[in-house]
Amino acid sequence: MRSILAFVFSVLTVALIAGNGTPNGKVNINLETSKVEWKGYKVLGQHDGYVKFKSGSLYFDNGVLVGGEFEVDMASLVCTDLSGKSKDNLENHLKSDDFFGVAKHPVSTLKITKVTSRGKAGEYKITANLAIKNTVKEIKFNATVLDGKGTAAIKVDRSDYDIRYGSGSFFDNLGDKTIYDEFDLNIMLMY
Repeated sequence: MRSILAFVFSVLTVALIAGNGTPNGKVNINLETSKVEWKGYKVLGQHDGYVKFKSGSLYFDNGVLVGGEFEVDMASLVCTDLSGKSKDNLENHLKSDDFFGVAKHPVSTLKITKVTSRGKAGEYKITANLAIKNTVKEIKFNATVLDGKGTAAIKVDRSDYDIRYGSGSFFDNLGDKTIYDEFDLNIMLMY
């Protein structure tokens, strides 16, 4: 009996270890549960929402993040702080040529070019190329990628991507209609 219990215990231990294995090579993100939350700011408040990934992969070397690449479906852009006609109007405006020009530029991309450990397991400093409206700019940010989850907070200057609508940096006398150039992206990955 004791040998049967020992055998069952060893099989369960191997199964648990195999199920929680160290990622290695290309690992695709879960497109259903991963998303990018956005928040944009204006003089009289802010708006927020999310966009979904079209594709995404992380690259590991024995559990250590070494790269990644992602495509964001810009047509999936949703505003979450408004409802009804106001929500529809804002979503359509953000998808228009005034902002992201989704009809001409349906996908934005992020490609990791350098990963540096921050000294703790799963914590990294990331250098990446962010492409919005076919304009590519290098960005840097911190990320945590560990145990099947990844998070990062990124600040983006929309004027770097020729998105100038309502920008006080390019237009005078906007007053309380001014929309700030920087917006926030909070990335949440499941893999």
